[in-house]
Amino acid sequence: QVQLVESGGGLVQAGGSLRLSCVASGRTFSMYAGGWFRQAPGKEREFVAGISWSGGSTAYADSVKARFTISRDNAKNTVYLQMNSLKPEDTAVYYCAARPQFPLATERARTAADFGNWGQGTQVTVSS
Repeated sequence: QVQLVESGGGLVQAGGSLRLSCVASGRTFSMYAGGWFRQAPGKEREFVAGISWSGGSTAYADSVKARFTISRDNAKNTVYLQMNSLKPEDTAVYYCAARPQFPLATERARTAADFGNWGQGTQVTVSS
């Protein structure tokens, strides 16, 4: 198991940017794939982005592709989510997640059930 702590959320105007960070502790984080999910009030938790253990493979939800970028720094046990051109519909609690890299490929790990480790969440609010 790994423990995950997110930070970087806040209030931003539409068109603005935020960078979320997720710091991991516990087992060797470099052995885990990472991901970001979000959950808006009254809605199910949805996949935002995923990244392989090495950072060499990434995956994105269609709704954030070309606006959000996921990355990681294994030396710092940290996964990032750079969010640009934010829209009011991006408002949600954002959760960091991790899972053992194998056997599921990064592109196919897109549901909450695929990830077994979760952070507590950080609120992102985009005003219009």
